[in-house]
Amino acid sequence: MTNAMQIEIVVYSGLAALVLLIIFGVLARMYRKAGPNEALVVYGFRGPRVIKGHGTVIFPMVENSRELSLELMSFDVAPQQDLYTKQGVAVTVEAVAQIKVRSDQASILTAAEQFLTKAQPQREGLIRLVMEGHLRGIIGQLTVEQIVKEPEMVGDRMRSTCADDMSKMGLEVISFTIKEVKDKNDYISNMGRPDVARIKRDADVATAEAERDTAIQRANAQREAAVAKAQADQDRVIAETASQARQAEAQRDLDIKKAQFSEQSRRQQAQADKAYELQTNVMQQQVMAEQVKVQQVEKEGQIKVQEAEISRHEKELIATVLKGAEIERQRIENLANAEKARLTTEAEGRAAAIRTQGEAEASIIFQKGEAEAKAMNVKAEAYQEWNQAAVVDKLLTNMADVVRAMAEPLAKVDKITIVSTGGDGSAGVNKITGDMTKIAAQVPALFEALSGMDIKQLMANVQAIRQKNGQNGGGPQNGATS
Repeated sequence: MTNAMQIEIVVYSGLAALVLLIIFGVLARMYRKAGPNEALVVYGFRGPRVIKGHGTVIFPMVENSRELSLELMSFDVAPQQDLYTKQGVAVTVEAVAQIKVRSDQASILTAAEQFLTKAQPQREGLIRLVMEGHLRGIIGQLTVEQIVKEPEMVGDRMRSTCADDMSKMGLEVISFTIKEVKDKNDYISNMGRPDVARIKRDADVATAEAERDTAIQRANAQREAAVAKAQADQDRVIAETASQARQAEAQRDLDIKKAQFSEQSRRQQAQADKAYELQTNVMQQQVMAEQVKVQQVEKEGQIKVQEAEISRHEKELIATVLKGAEIERQRIENLANAEKARLTTEAEGRAAAIRTQGEAEASIIFQKGEAEAKAMNVKAEAYQEWNQAAVVDKLLTNMADVVRAMAEPLAKVDKITIVSTGGDGSAGVNKITGDMTKIAAQVPALFEALSGMDIKQLMANVQAIRQKNGQNGGGPQNGATS
């Protein structure tokens, strides 16, 4: 093959490739695609058709196509003129509308007839005029309160009212929202004042009710605390009273045992005690009994004072509480009752302790008196066993005391002045000694007058007893003088 032929082949091959490229380029330019957010309106010798979501071949010179956006259009609807409500109030309404072309083929063709040659601002202007007209009509049918408080209802009415007109343009209203409603006469701001006042009133009432509930709960808590404290005080007083009673019983038992232990020693000493000790003990018992009575009277007086104080405190609490609230009155009465119960319990406890102590002391006194009475009985038995000689011996032993007692007034005389009128020896100092001798001589007669016994006979009996005892060894004499 010659070089000429080779060159010719290369040339033909290049031309064929160039033709193929041209054909592919032309075919690529003839094939048009429509995205999911747009519709391709094709018109020409095959008539109008809508391509959405896929592609098609458009023949040059005999067919043409235009794109129509299916995206959502959002714009403000704010009439410049005032809108008048059903009440005649001029208001300014600002809203936002969301509108798009319907997705069906007939609506797309209708929208293409209306807006295909218009720019986006022109389309929105036409739609805005239609919606403002409908908004004016809807506002005229409603009150200001309905517009302000029910914006969703206004939007629903706008969508239903505009649906027919929008459908004629191949459009649909997705949403219509009221952004703001204003008026120049402060009608809207004044409209909320009754609600504000009502809300404030409800808030004040709720606050008052909450404070009342809090006060009631606080009063109940304080009342329960006071009742608990009063109960605790009452339990404490009862415990203290029981403890004091047990202590008094233990002390009483101890004193009784001490009295029983000392009874034996006192019984042994009873034979040597004198008669006047019995009277002394009796007086002491009376003094102690009077002291116990005085203490009981004092305790009873204290109890009466405490009861009067409780009554006064209760009356004072009642007088104070009547000026307050019913809840406070109940709380104070509960406190007063608790205080009264506590004081009464303390008074009863003290009274019981006093009674217990008095009973213990009375028991001790009774035991002591019983022991002393037994001692006196022993002593009386011992006296009964004495014979006449012992009586005479006791008389002679105490005669000096009797004479001393009779002469005791003279010992208290500071100075004696003696006036003598005669010389017979019966005046002066001798007169005083003679009088003293006469006083001493009167003692046996005084004994005979008081006892009814004859001194001379007693002395004779004593002499006989002594002679008899002397013969027997003197035993009875010693026994009599002991």
